[in-house]
Amino acid sequence: MKLAFIIDPIAKLDPGHDSTVAMMEAAQILGHEVWITEVHQLSVIDGKALAILSQVQLVPVTLKEGKWLSVPQWYELSSPELRCLEDMDAVFMRKDPPVTIRYLYATYILELINPEKTLVINSPQGLREANEKMYTLQFYSVMPETVVSQDKDIIRRFVEEKNKLCLNPWEEKQEKEFYF
Repeated sequence: MKLAFIIDPIAKLDPGHDSTVAMMEAAQILGHEVWITEVHQLSVIDGKALAILSQVQLVPVTLKEGKWLSVPQWYELSSPELRCLEDMDAVFMRKDPPVTIRYLYATYILELINPEKTLVINSPQGLREANEKMYTLQFYSVMPETVVSQDKDIIRRFVEEKNKLCLNPWEEKQEKEFYF
């Protein structure tokens, strides 16, 4: 099988800790082709979802004294190539949050993949509807007291009343630009 993984930059992943790396290693051990891309490498041409993909060869981690260890050069990439995502047997959306505009557009692109040809794992619609920060608000009865607001005065009053705060911004940084 040919499997594509939409990931954060591979050089930033921790092969001894990251579940995406573990999934790719397992697929490779089972004899599958593993391809990687990033959100900014997705495109749509004539209604088809495409990506700049590189095949990756991983050096599996080893368990020693209870720790997963990797070699310094733990992956090797083929030359990147533009490919239709429907050429893959499955596409895994494994990009870590935060959910940004670029991330949201990636989910729209993934919905263009014909499900009869390619399985998309981590439903694009589900990723949008179950935002990692807002979805948990449905469980407010089992959460610490919480305020979600863009209004600084509301946040300030909440902090003054509770005398403590754990601040979690909605976005890490402003998106620079997105091209259509």
